[in-house]
Amino acid sequence: MSKPIVAIVGRPNVGKSTLFNQIGKKRVSIVDDFPGVTRDRIYMDAEWLQHTFTMIDTGGIEIDSTDHILRSIRQQAQIAIEEADVILFLLDGRAGLTGADEEVARILRSSKKPVILAVNKVDSQKQESDCYEFYNLGLGDPIPISASNSLNLGDLLDAVVAAFPQDRDTDAEEDQISIAVIGRPNVGKSSLVNVLLGEERVIVSDVPGTTRDAIDTHFIKDGMKYILIDTAGMRRKGKIDEPVERYSVMRSLRAVDRANVVLLVLDAVAGITEQDKKIAGYAHESGKGVIIVVNKWDLIEKDDKSTLRFTEDLREEIGFLQYAPVLYTSALTRQRVHRVTELVKYVAEQQSMRIQTSVLNELIRDAVSINPPPSHKGRQLKLLFMTQADIEPPKFIIFVNDPELMHFSYLRFLENKLRENFGFEGTPLRMIVRGRKEEEDGR
Repeated sequence: MSKPIVAIVGRPNVGKSTLFNQIGKKRVSIVDDFPGVTRDRIYMDAEWLQHTFTMIDTGGIEIDSTDHILRSIRQQAQIAIEEADVILFLLDGRAGLTGADEEVARILRSSKKPVILAVNKVDSQKQESDCYEFYNLGLGDPIPISASNSLNLGDLLDAVVAAFPQDRDTDAEEDQISIAVIGRPNVGKSSLVNVLLGEERVIVSDVPGTTRDAIDTHFIKDGMKYILIDTAGMRRKGKIDEPVERYSVMRSLRAVDRANVVLLVLDAVAGITEQDKKIAGYAHESGKGVIIVVNKWDLIEKDDKSTLRFTEDLREEIGFLQYAPVLYTSALTRQRVHRVTELVKYVAEQQSMRIQTSVLNELIRDAVSINPPPSHKGRQLKLLFMTQADIEPPKFIIFVNDPELMHFSYLRFLENKLRENFGFEGTPLRMIVRGRKEEEDGR
């Protein structure tokens, strides 16, 4: 299921980046008193009351500016508004209602999207009484906040999550697999999709950035239903010049959120780039099944060890995807493309695998006998109990006598034992360590 998207918009210098950082609990956006510091949209996932959503921090909207940078900022903000499910309109309580605020409000009313009105820099009860003038915008009740002091942010987030759409992805079927095809521009994603579908469903061009939006195509193969989501290529931030292309990156990230399995397409000729690693990292952190597809393999001069060398380089460069199977293809010659759906189905099954608690605890006993748990300052880690809490991705909870005694290397050892015994190929595993008291409370 794709996450709801919340866009923070407003005039320059009203505190959008400060609010963005407070909600996300991370200092992601640059905060400065000089208008126009945030020139691009910045994305970050946040959570409130068990609702996970994606936030977009935008540059300030300058309605009448002729400056080309400020015009670009305005265009970026308007694109974010189009993509958002909920718009958080931030105003400056100290400056009061301005003509520019009224113009921004006019744009927001025409968007037909839910708008939450937040009046920032309200640090006292007297200032709260000054917020009444913002009712004149006709966008509902203004919520007084102080982003820098975290005042009333709970009330604001309550209003935001209450405005989320209630019918997201209601047409999704349990017996179908959604596949997101992601990667840098011009690695052959659209060509790969066309071969998989057996027809020219997606425009193919050698100019990077041809695919602007995520495109869903339903198809059936060997009795299994699939949804194939072809996405726009993701470029490095400095390489994204066109506003429409910036918009397409958000669509690509949303496609990953909607997918069960991700095909990470690499260019065999170009090799593994830093951008490939970042794209792979997003898929990994999202908990999706991942298959690495090395495309254009027909253009490589090969010997009997070419595949082995490339795979070793992959495992070294993208170490966190050790679990992902690698498939060497050529969309042009159709080499091994027929294996894609076989692997997708297999990885989807691996993601949905459940292991009985009794079997997991037998595995723990065997693991401890092979490699005893670490000790620290005379205290030894004791593994008490393991259970599987979830699937897609598989999540395991390990109860121990003291979570602080669990070293990351031993946790990785336990993960490796799980993979050795049960496979879990193509899927990340979530390993959670809890203390003895949490085990007793759970029981």
